[in-house]
Order: sequence, then structure tokens, then C-alpha cells
Amino acid sequence: MHRELAGRLIDPHTLARLTALADLDPGLVLDDFGTPEARAALADAEVIVSGWGCPPIDEEVLDAAPRLSAVIHAAGSVKHHVTEACWRRGLQVTSAAWANALPVAEYTVAAVLLANKRLLEIREEYRLRRAPHDWQLAYATAGNYRRTVGIVGASRIGRRVLELLRPHDLDLLLHDPYVDPAEAARLGARAVELDELCAASDVVSVHAPELPATRHLIDGRRLALMRDGATLVNTSRGSLVDQEALVREVSSGRLDAVIDVTEPEVLPADSPLYDLPNVVLTPHVAGSLGGELHRMAAAAADELARYTAGLPFAHPVLAEDEHRTA
Repeated sequence: MHRELAGRLIDPHTLARLTALADLDPGLVLDDFGTPEARAALADAEVIVSGWGCPPIDEEVLDAAPRLSAVIHAAGSVKHHVTEACWRRGLQVTSAAWANALPVAEYTVAAVLLANKRLLEIREEYRLRRAPHDWQLAYATAGNYRRTVGIVGASRIGRRVLELLRPHDLDLLLHDPYVDPAEAARLGARAVELDELCAASDVVSVHAPELPATRHLIDGRRLALMRDGATLVNTSRGSLVDQEALVREVSSGRLDAVIDVTEPEVLPADSPLYDLPNVVLTPHVAGSLGGELHRMAAAAADELARYTAGLPFAHPVLAEDEHRTA
């Protein structure tokens, strides 16, 4: 039980909306469906409003929740708690993944623009010089005009990144096996194979889902294809990048990196990624952080309002799409 969570995750206006829409106890936050309090709540529950860390809603949980008909997830992926048993029951499922995608895309766009501006390199050199210098001569190839950015995966986040990058006079490449050239063009990008994207891009940004087929999608061979001085941005999942190969590349100084996700999630204290001047390493915070959590709570309230009005969810999660999503 974590009764203090509601006040931290839900702003007062949204909390008032939620409690007005349904018989909902905002202080009842469960991380174990097997407790007596949880079983009592499940017996009458028609909707579960879930968040990060929700335990699996399996057959046993469903047996204890005969009235349950919907899961409203006030976070991103539902893979960790919406089980096959939920789909067999025919539960309606919705997620605030679209809301969580917005800050990830903003983080990514900031990383892309600053990478092309050579921010890390200039910061280090300025810190060492502490004196006048011909920065235009030293960084004659820096800047964002007509630089090439490769987006790996036309996910919600990948599409939002493309949308936000379009005004910046960049050449945008896209690799996604489910997107044809015509759709890529509508997104403002040119569809290419992944090897070509890695070789041609000044920045490669990873937005593919975590699946068995995408493990080490960016492996040592593809990292070696990247241009000297190029930047890898990963805000997807750590498993998509061969981390040992990446450490070799950034330790040599050949590549730069902006890494928000790693494998394991928290790196050992002696990992060189913490200290390399050409690496920005953050602790999986590209998604909703602080006040941005309130956007996801508001999204959940919107979906609960639709449910109570007998309307379909605005952002449904479908069983047949699970193999393509993070």
C-alpha cells in the first residue's frame, strides 16, 4: 500500500474529476492483489486504474474480480500487467502512452539539436581554454542546417520526434519495417534500410519497441557504420543497443551518445558511461517526470469519463497490436 502516491501523481483538479466520475478511493493504491484489502476491492471493481509497477492481472486476479471490464493505465506500456487472461476475458484496455510519449519526444529533440551543435565538445574545450578562440573556424561543420537525423522506429514517440524536427531544416531518415516509403514521406522523412540510416546520419535516435527481434538492433556492426563524430540517442530500452560495443565506441571518442536507458537499468558504479565527457547519461527520466505525471493522470480521467458515459476509449490498446509496441 502506498496511500501517499495519489497526492504526488495526481493534481487536485484531476483527483476531483476522478472521484466525481466513479466510486474511487484515491488512497487505495495496491502493489499486491493477494492481500485481504485488495481482494475486497477486486470483488466490486468494474475498472482498474493502473500505473507503473502494477502487478500482473492474471487468471487468479480475474477470478477475484467478476465485474471487472476495463483497465485504464495511467502510464505507458501495458505489457507487464495486462496478461493473455485479460484479452480472453474481453477487457477494454487503454493507456496514457500517448501522453508519456510527449516528454520523451521533447527530450529527444533537445538531444538531437544540441548534438548537432556539438554542445558537449564545445563545453569541454571552452572549460579547458577559458580564453578567446576562433569557434567558427574550429567548429565550421557544426550546427543543424541540413544535417541528417535517422529515426529508428515510427512508434508514437518516433512519429512525434519527426513532427517536432520537421521545422528545423534537417534531412530526416526513417527505418521501420511496418512503414512504406509513402507513409514515411507523409511523416516528413525518407524510408531507408537500417544500415543506410546508420551510415548516413549525424544523429541516430532509437524509438523501436523492446521485442526479441529488436534485441541489440543497434549492434557493434551498425555502430561501426556510423560516421566519426556522430551521436547515438537512446530513449527506448537499453536492450536495443549492444552496450558493450557502444562503450567501446564512445570510450575511443569516435562517437558521442545521449543515453536515458541502459542494461541493466542502473549501471554498475564503475561503468565508464558515467564519466565520459562525450556521453550524457540520465536515469530513465526522458518520460514523464515531476509535473508531467499529471498529464497522464488527466488522460486517465478523460478515459474514465468516456467509460462512464458508455463511449469507446479514445486511446484503446488492442491485443493484436501488442507484438508491435513497447
